Amino acid sequence: MTQFSVAETFVSINGEGVRAGQLSVFVRFTGCNLRCSYCDTQWANDAQAPHTDMTAEQICQAVRETGVRNVTLTGGEPLLRAGMAGLLRQLTEDPQRRVEIETNGSVDLAPFTGISPAITFTMDYKLPGSGMEAHMRTDNFALLTARDTVKFVAGSRADLDRALEIIRGYDLTSRCHVYLSPVFGQIEPVELVAFLQEHALNDVTMQLQMHKIIWDPDQRGV
Repeated sequence: MTQFSVAETFVSINGEGVRAGQLSVFVRFTGCNLRCSYCDTQWANDAQAPHTDMTAEQICQAVRETGVRNVTLTGGEPLLRAGMAGLLRQLTEDPQRRVEIETNGSVDLAPFTGISPAITFTMDYKLPGSGMEAHMRTDNFALLTARDTVKFVAGSRADLDRALEIIRGYDLTSRCHVYLSPVFGQIEPVELVAFLQEHALNDVTMQLQMHKIIWDPDQRGV
């Protein structure tokens, strides 16, 4: 029976994305194939980081017990975990449940896109400042729908310029939600707003990481 290395589970608000401010059950998996310069969950990136081994049924039971309908799968990188497609099928057996997958943009989405319309992807595109842009799979853009999101986390003007190039080059705003977020502590949100104004970026949403404003930015389990 497949077991998943789960770093933590908790209920909090979604700090970002289309359901920002709504309650969600977070399931954080260990292990990531990228090492972004600004990563705020480095402690979970090692596959052998402290964790609890859980089966798909145990994860589903933990979710059911909360009474919360939104589920956010995060990491690490959740889509690297063996058995993820099966877990997604079990999680979406409840017709009222909505599952968001936070994925880093380097993993092929094709094996997961047809499982259930209750699943949405919030996919990063790693900008140059992350040091990980070379790992991005731009072919994933064609798999996204109006339910999904591409998120750009920018730490500099160079990052913003590259985000603009990708947004326009792939016509992302006609395909999915597009979010632009500042690297916490590296660039001021007002600079992102000015950039949106400068380029008349319709349908791009500037977002802040709400959970870092409400709680200590380094606090876990929120």
